[in-house]
Amino acid sequence: MISRTKFEIDEASVLRLFEAAGIAGVTRSEPLGDGEFNAVFLAASPERSYVLKIAPPDGAPVMTYERDMMRSEVFWYDVMRKRTSIRVPEVYAADFSRTRLPVPYFIMEHLRGEPLNKARLNEAERAEADAALARMAAELHAVKSERFGYEQCGLYENWYEAVSAFVRQTLDDCAHKRRRSRRGERLLRLIERHRDALSAAESCMVNFDIWPANIIVSRETGAVRLAWIDPERSFWGDKMLDFVCFAFHRPLASKRAVLAAYNAAAEQAVAPTHGEEIRFAVGQAYLALIMETEKYYRYSPLRFGWWRNVLAARMLYRAAFSALEA
Repeated sequence: MISRTKFEIDEASVLRLFEAAGIAGVTRSEPLGDGEFNAVFLAASPERSYVLKIAPPDGAPVMTYERDMMRSEVFWYDVMRKRTSIRVPEVYAADFSRTRLPVPYFIMEHLRGEPLNKARLNEAERAEADAALARMAAELHAVKSERFGYEQCGLYENWYEAVSAFVRQTLDDCAHKRRRSRRGERLLRLIERHRDALSAAESCMVNFDIWPANIIVSRETGAVRLAWIDPERSFWGDKMLDFVCFAFHRPLASKRAVLAAYNAAAEQAVAPTHGEEIRFAVGQAYLALIMETEKYYRYSPLRFGWWRNVLAARMLYRAAFSALEA
């Protein structure tokens, strides 16, 4: 995927970063994955392999919540490692000083396996992977906080204040590109209408990027094992937003298998109640606004990413407004 935010670097410079980190024996590297934001490389020594992630250059077009997001990713890896049983990569080195590169970067463990969207699983394995992912989400939601928001953007007293700020910042991002999102403005009015339901939400770790490409599948003694990568878009907030990734533009109640697996592991079950449905719909519309806006930052109308975002945002807005204006 062609993107406007990736830092360009040659292989010799990549290898020097490993030397500077005290990681010996790395002799080769190559671009890794289908990510659209950071530059990511797979590097290898005779003993093991590593992943290097490099943040976008300072002048790259990024949205407000994406600023300093690499520091957030390292933070969330640490949270997940210390406060859940979820397997995540070990971070070996992180440099935010901008001395060796003009941008932040970090080096982490390369997890063996393949992304869930590319894994060859039989029907039973696929069902178990889906259920395991729901249980992993329940573990994330057991990690609580008293505040709400993105670590890199400032925290708020309640979810209503935080999600209002999220939407306003994204509308500002849209305006920075000389665009206007009338549907985003409509969402802001609906957030005000549903202020009480939003204010009632508790704060927990929310990943908001639970897509198959971020889940690594491996097999150990014949059993499927999952690991989690790329938590940089996480925030403290309402757990209902993670269900947007599971249900996308479909009604939450239609995801019976996901809800059953989640509720079997969760501290607090999701029914869903009317309030949960409202908060889920706000999450759908917020994701739609992100997708509507980010295409101006990453793509041109000649790229697949532009039209993928257009269509996905349209479906999400339609579903969200149907629930929020009922």
